[in-house]
Amino acid sequence: MLMNRLQFKLRQFQQRAGSPSPGRSLGGFTVLELMIVMTIMLILIGVAVGNYQRTIKIARESRLKHDLQVMRVAIDNYTLDKQTAPQSLQDLVDAHYLRTLPVDPITGAADWVPHQGDTVLSPDQTGTGLDDVHSNSEQVSTEGTPYNTW
Repeated sequence: MLMNRLQFKLRQFQQRAGSPSPGRSLGGFTVLELMIVMTIMLILIGVAVGNYQRTIKIARESRLKHDLQVMRVAIDNYTLDKQTAPQSLQDLVDAHYLRTLPVDPITGAADWVPHQGDTVLSPDQTGTGLDDVHSNSEQVSTEGTPYNTW
């Protein structure tokens, strides 16, 4: 009796839900459906990771531009105040024009490439020395130019 009642309920359920094909269970997902969902998820994750890495690179480039600008202003201020150019980046730190030497966000080290030149900022300037600074990285930026040319 109980068995007949269960079979009756099962037939009612099948009629409402549509009868399953032979050999197929009533619930769950097929392997193909799961593979399609997993593929879509992997594609979306790949796009998200790519966007994240691009955002990180753009943030590092922005930080590099800012650090270069700050160091160049410090070199000019040092030169105008002392009437001689600094001989190294450490001179800017020692004279308190910079608190610390910033770390290059691209290379991860304070390995800046100083440019020694004969630039004269004022007629009273008595000595030449450091007049510019560049990144030590040879990588290419999102703008298409190497970082060491900025």
